[in-house]
Amino acid sequence: MTNFESKVTINKPIADVYRFLADLNNHQQLMPENIYNWSSTADEARFTIQNMAKLALKVNNRVENKEIQIIPAEEAPFALELKWTLADNGGSTTATYQIEADLNMMMKMLVSGPLQKLADSETSRLAEVLI
Repeated sequence: MTNFESKVTINKPIADVYRFLADLNNHQQLMPENIYNWSSTADEARFTIQNMAKLALKVNNRVENKEIQIIPAEEAPFALELKWTLADNGGSTTATYQIEADLNMMMKMLVSGPLQKLADSETSRLAEVLI
């Protein structure tokens, strides 16, 4: 598995950050501009990545105020797991976003840059949205 990770510290209590991330309806606000055809519920999201793929994701596991694990709801171009991990800093929260993808060498060359950019984009947008 190839791992892409990005971290951000947000000046909000952990419960507020968790509440936002636990609802996939809110994740549209975190997505970059090349995402379209978004539809979601609290537990599932479907969207298209411009010039790449259609994805359907669902929450696989929630641990209150600690972690949200998201996996494909349908067959994806490669095995994938998205995970938000939260750490309480006594008034502020560190949110770590991890994308784990099972990539062969060719896929790794094609998607490593976009996946790292996605991880970085989502954490920076999270900090902007939860001001």
